[in-house]
Amino acid sequence: MTAKLPLSAFIICLNEEAYLGNCIESLEQCAEIVIVDSGSTDGTAALVQSYIDAGWPIRFMHEPWRGYAGQKQFALEQCSEPWCFNIDADERLDGALRNLLPELLATSDEIVGWRVARRPYLIGYGYTPENVRERRNLRLIRRGRGGYDLSQKVHEGIVPDGNVGKARTGSLLHFRPLVMDEQILKENKYSTLKADQQVESGKRPRFYKLVFAPPIYFLRLYFRNGLWRCGLSGFIEAMTGAVYAFLTAAKIYQRHALEARPNVDDALSR
Repeated sequence: MTAKLPLSAFIICLNEEAYLGNCIESLEQCAEIVIVDSGSTDGTAALVQSYIDAGWPIRFMHEPWRGYAGQKQFALEQCSEPWCFNIDADERLDGALRNLLPELLATSDEIVGWRVARRPYLIGYGYTPENVRERRNLRLIRRGRGGYDLSQKVHEGIVPDGNVGKARTGSLLHFRPLVMDEQILKENKYSTLKADQQVESGKRPRFYKLVFAPPIYFLRLYFRNGLWRCGLSGFIEAMTGAVYAFLTAAKIYQRHALEARPNVDDALSR
């Protein structure tokens, strides 16, 4: 193994046997890897134990599901190194990001965290090229200088206590190539969480959201993020984003509509 960096990677997982191995392999530089499992019934535990037996600095623990933000906050609190890196079981650090890590960790105290690019794997294409990236998210944080907003049901992120920078190169590689049947189920699940979060925070339905949010979402992914470079695979990826945007806006409308006018079968009165 390579020399270790003062870095704790933290991962939450549930039935990730098929993905977690390559994630761990990409974290060889980390002095500590914290893995929090919420009740896997596949071979996840055995896989993790095989890495522990091989000498990897893994702390494996079980914690009942607290929601995405709550589970990640719990995992973050278990980290003991000066820097902490949030990574999902289906993500991997590419070579450029691994090479950049020592520089990121050696930054001045003015910077408390780093935003990192993410590149998905597209069916029929593979990983998107380096100039086709999702929005950079804050994944690398100094211990004690950030935490999760527990009100966020989905798309949770670290809230920093200080200035953050953007990693100039390198990416997280996201490998979970779902066929459309499965991808739509995922978009449906995430849009439900997002809609519930928005309604609970007092958001009202807006006509313009239903009409314009889906095409704007598509255009942002396809043109600004550069998915047009990935052919039909990129077009499909951008379209599924538009579906998510539409489902979220539609669910917000329907939740308010059902509260104002519950469904009543009045066919016999007509």
